[in-house]
Amino acid sequence: MQNQPGFVSARPQIVLQLHTTHSPSFLGLHKNVGLWNVSNSGKGVIIGLLDTGINPKHPSFNDHGMPPPPAKWKGKCEFNYKACNNKLIGARNLVKRAKSPLDGDGHGTHTSSTAAGNFVDGANFLGNANGTAVGIAPRAHVAMYRVYGVDVISISVGVTAIPPYEEIMAIGAYRAIEKGIFVSCSAGNSGPSSATIENGSPWILTVGASSTDRKISAVAVLGNGAEYEGESAFQSANMSRKLLPLIDSGYCEALVSMDVRGKIVLCGIMGSLSVFKKGQEVKKAGGTAMILRNEKEQGHTTFVTVHVLPATHVSYIDGLKIRNYTESTSTPVATISFKGTRIGDKHAPVVAYLTSMRQ
Repeated sequence: MQNQPGFVSARPQIVLQLHTTHSPSFLGLHKNVGLWNVSNSGKGVIIGLLDTGINPKHPSFNDHGMPPPPAKWKGKCEFNYKACNNKLIGARNLVKRAKSPLDGDGHGTHTSSTAAGNFVDGANFLGNANGTAVGIAPRAHVAMYRVYGVDVISISVGVTAIPPYEEIMAIGAYRAIEKGIFVSCSAGNSGPSSATIENGSPWILTVGASSTDRKISAVAVLGNGAEYEGESAFQSANMSRKLLPLIDSGYCEALVSMDVRGKIVLCGIMGSLSVFKKGQEVKKAGGTAMILRNEKEQGHTTFVTVHVLPATHVSYIDGLKIRNYTESTSTPVATISFKGTRIGDKHAPVVAYLTSMRQ
């Protein structure tokens, strides 16, 4: 990792106490001590976001404990009902075909709540990952689309790397920097191959994601006693502990020619179908459950997907071991054990901070 361009530092992460109910704690941010306390949690700062809009009724934009907007704020709220408050202080629509700043995609609501969402108690994901959801600057004000008069611009969109003098995002960010507005952009969702970072101009703070030490655990249990932990948002309380026939179906795209009824189906993550649609195909063909395995390119990266049937997503190495098991016996069997939310990992995650910004 140290040899990669843009690397600054990394450190092993310790196991903490109890996306976003856990991220602040994982990063060492605590309400009454440390950096959060010293920074007043972003109090007085206005964060402007260029995104798909915002849902003002989302609980992350409640204004409990929020002061009024700073006197310098001159922005507008274009919602045709009383939706803005001391948290969401501005919303402008810059899309000609849209009628309001209301989020029709969900991305803008997601990114703005991650940046500055207020405290929301009792948040969970299908009963998992229970906790208090909060943004990184919970006392900062939010303005969607409108960037005039803000202190920080946060942008989670981008294009494949092109020269800065041809990239609109880079040019706009440079103009903002000239006016003293801090610009933070996402590094994109590509990788891990080289030259996949987006928004990499040297005047932008380019932020790359890492994993955390929390999983919504689903364990593949094989007939030979081996267990391989994966992830799944589908946490089935009705999944039998009885070992069921296990079949390797390749990429789960030609199940009409295979008898998968009542079986657990091993599926490769590659192919033309999305992860969600692979599960649909397995269920439609009569499969009981699915084990989704990575290819080498995905490595250890797994996703907490809302599958349509009991499933788990395992790493490339574990997927190889499961596949080898199916080939080593004439009657491979397996089941899936759902463990729910689990914090702490024997493989301590590493938090890497990637920045292209020059001080």
